Amino acid sequence: MTTTRMIACDIDGTLLRTGQPPTPAVRRAAQEVLHAGHHIVLATGRSVKGAVTAALQLGLRDVWMVTSNGAVTAHLVGEHYQVVEQHSVDAATVIDVALREAPAVRVAAEIVGVGWRVSAPFPGYELNGAQRQAPLDEFPANPTPRIALHGPDAYRLVPELVARGLTVIATRLDWVDVTPAGISKASSLEKVRIELGVDPERTAAIGDGENDIEMFGWAAHAVAMGHASPFVLAAATHRTGSFDDEGAASALRSLLG
Repeated sequence: MTTTRMIACDIDGTLLRTGQPPTPAVRRAAQEVLHAGHHIVLATGRSVKGAVTAALQLGLRDVWMVTSNGAVTAHLVGEHYQVVEQHSVDAATVIDVALREAPAVRVAAEIVGVGWRVSAPFPGYELNGAQRQAPLDEFPANPTPRIALHGPDAYRLVPELVARGLTVIATRLDWVDVTPAGISKASSLEKVRIELGVDPERTAAIGDGENDIEMFGWAAHAVAMGHASPFVLAAATHRTGSFDDEGAASALRSLLG
């Protein structure tokens, strides 16, 4: 039986603070995990482009990435990545609900590897990659793995979108991510685990957000960051320090033991 571990790591709020590089302590801990022969898999709500940026900042040059909350899986080797699997969300249904329930909400549909098709400009720090403004009737004709809804009323859309069978993550009151039904970080991580040949009991996950809860259920060893909400902390089997306490570095090193 192999002793190799697969450690799934959320990015923002876990490995780094959004918009900033990882701390030296986190980067060193990630390298220690790799040198010990284990796998780090990035599991994030970011797009592929955003995940690649984080991977290179962490010094990861051969790494699997589960991005867009599980809707896109890619393999990065060196500075080049290949999309291995991509699922498409029902854009027509999402837009129909948005127009009826909260017509002022801005809509962004991910263009994998490029950026976003947007109904109106988003703040640059909110989206990874280029933005291309387009009329909403153009969105359903172009497959996309994820749609982001942004505006004060975004949270009001959650019940109806869930009722339509979509996967919905409200990261903030003014921000909702929508991905295909049945797709999550956990569902895509399981496929990566099989590809890597890691035993289920040798899996671990580190995260801090609501979109990490299913990943915690998948992992044999689930670690929540200390600053996570009580709901997220309750879903984990272990708790590490907060971001300011270098909690991710501590968690990575603990998994080596």
